[in-house]
Amino acid sequence: MELENIKGRTHIIKASTNIGVYVFDNKKCILIDTGLSKNYGKRIDRVLKKENIEPKYIINTHHHIDHSGGNQYFCDNYEKALVCVSEKTSTHLKYPYIGTAVICCGSPISKFEDNKYHKVDMILEPGIHKFRENNGIHKFYEHEFNIISLEGHSEDQIGIITPDNVCFLGDSIFGSEVLKKYSFPYLYDVKKSIESLEYIKNIDADYFVISHSKDVLNREEILELADENIKNINNYIEQILEFLHEPMTREELLAKIMYTNGLSFNFKQYYFNFSTLASFISYLYNEGLIKHLLKDEKLYLCL
Repeated sequence: MELENIKGRTHIIKASTNIGVYVFDNKKCILIDTGLSKNYGKRIDRVLKKENIEPKYIINTHHHIDHSGGNQYFCDNYEKALVCVSEKTSTHLKYPYIGTAVICCGSPISKFEDNKYHKVDMILEPGIHKFRENNGIHKFYEHEFNIISLEGHSEDQIGIITPDNVCFLGDSIFGSEVLKKYSFPYLYDVKKSIESLEYIKNIDADYFVISHSKDVLNREEILELADENIKNINNYIEQILEFLHEPMTREELLAKIMYTNGLSFNFKQYYFNFSTLASFISYLYNEGLIKHLLKDEKLYLCL
């Protein structure tokens, strides 16, 4: 890990989850996400200490463990560090069993459990999409940051635009290398994912940071990638509609999707795939594109 400058005071630590770093004159900084674990946080801190930088604020784009798992390290080692998140992300961090219950459709299986309480110090109110130029501004040491709503992959996910006009997008969009390796990424809300991707195409920033990508993108590149992500979602929508010419249970539909697309399959991944499929089903059902059929004590999905 090393600190790489993007523009002005805005830097990145490239890793499996990219970390944003904005450095103030007093060598205090904002961290954007903290990685998977306390050990991950410790590795980030080593990079900061080499530059005599001390974390003052932590902004989590969303609550998923690969973005917030390092929070505890920094809170344990920097007692004045403040954790800043959106309102619903705050709820998930304080009560982490909620997120795992969503994945498991009930009381969490032990493999998914996260019983650690995560402290939150400040709620960040993101701007509303169509009025974003007037909302979502938060000041840290008198530096203005634009907090934007990027829901879809998770509930209440946010993006951050720094004063250097660098935009951190969290998991609202996936890099081409991720989509090629795994084309069925976790989505909590399909409709909001599409809306966020369309919005990203209109963000007037100079550079864009995706959480799971080795590259920092310019505006032309982010436009192309947003279209690629939208196309990927639409491909699955079309595929599901094609499959449902024949009524299927959700279990049968998931098996068909996984086999057709060569998706990876293990115990935990099954639950993530099942949950993502549920989000597609909710979207298609709410849009009036699919119906249900009750037969032989089973619920079938159909056109």
